[in-house]
Amino acid sequence: MPRTIVLAYSGGLDTSIIVPWLKENYGGARVICVAADIGQGSDELSGVRAKALASGADECYVEDLREEFVESFIYPTLRAGAIYNRKYLLGTSMARPLIARRQVEIARQVGADALAHGCTGKGNDQVRFELTFAAFAPELPVIAPWREWDIRSREDAIAYAEARGIPIAATRQKIYSRDANLWHLSHEGGVLEDPNAAPPDDLLMLTRPVTKAPDIPEKVVIGFEKGTPISVNGDRLAPVELISILNAIGGKHGVGVVDLVEDRLVGMKSRGVYETPGGSLLYTAHSELEQLVLDRRTLAAKDMIAPRYADLVYEGRWWTTEREAYDAFVNVTQERVSGTVSLRLYKGSTAVIGRESEHALYDERFVTFGEDDVYEQSDAAGFIRLFALPARVRALKDQELGLTQTTPPVVEEAPAEPALQIA
Repeated sequence: MPRTIVLAYSGGLDTSIIVPWLKENYGGARVICVAADIGQGSDELSGVRAKALASGADECYVEDLREEFVESFIYPTLRAGAIYNRKYLLGTSMARPLIARRQVEIARQVGADALAHGCTGKGNDQVRFELTFAAFAPELPVIAPWREWDIRSREDAIAYAEARGIPIAATRQKIYSRDANLWHLSHEGGVLEDPNAAPPDDLLMLTRPVTKAPDIPEKVVIGFEKGTPISVNGDRLAPVELISILNAIGGKHGVGVVDLVEDRLVGMKSRGVYETPGGSLLYTAHSELEQLVLDRRTLAAKDMIAPRYADLVYEGRWWTTEREAYDAFVNVTQERVSGTVSLRLYKGSTAVIGRESEHALYDERFVTFGEDDVYEQSDAAGFIRLFALPARVRALKDQELGLTQTTPPVVEEAPAEPALQIA
């Protein structure tokens, strides 16, 4: 029986009821909570320590991980161009390995002999947390109440909290499961469990509905240095501030809302709505700058890595040699990804209206129809002859064997069905 359990704590419905449950089911063990500030906002973090203690926790550590989250998780994932299931910018996925690692570090400090989390047995987060636990504390047992207790729904969880006087924000009317951080806000559950049901008008919290977005477009210029965002509209900004400002700008114009039926790691599909206003602007701008400065083969190779990187992040395999190897490759590709991209935002849309870099491979001297000293148009004939060589050799061989068709085959039409006669 563990004597000290360190719990990943958010102050939400699930972890709020886990504290007393651990006390009741693990012989009065000490429960130490770890809450991570990854930019979810002061409203969510306000009073989180007092709330944990009031629910029975022996201590609660509140850790500011915002800067590390941006620099060591968001930016590498952005630079890799990783997008899961064609749409998802991985906001929840890449936060979990950071939180879980810090949880292990505190567990070491307090001499804990067990780790716990509030992830459900149907979700992805249980895998993400426990893969990190395996990487940093393989000897510590993991307690996952959702896989043990008889609570089977969020309604059950609310009833459990009410019976014990535990304050919670979730209600039976607004029963969404939300995850917020500096990068995004996700919404699941409730009416969203029907993939054919439109999201309610009051669902969005970071982003304006497009019907309420400004009627005048706004231009925003994002600057990059070696693939990393450094400025907005010419102002050089620290990482946390940069994303916060882009969230405000993008959210005002209704940019970055994704309604996705995604493939969970455990094998089922689920439906979620994600708000990632600033992140959507950064992905658009970063991709456009790469298109300007990377050669065709490097860009193609990087596009092959991107979905594999996205799968890795989504599946919680952050602390692996595979991720380190991908980062090494990506870092080389980003050496010249420096410059600015101008975007125009208007009622949910983002249009690229300009891009500039001293490393641009686009050069007007080479693409102009006028004379230049680099490209001789007559050279194209030899290039095309060599480029077409495999097709020419095959055609000549077919001619020798009498296999060449000089005209396309004639496809005979089937006779028309007689018209139905109605007496």
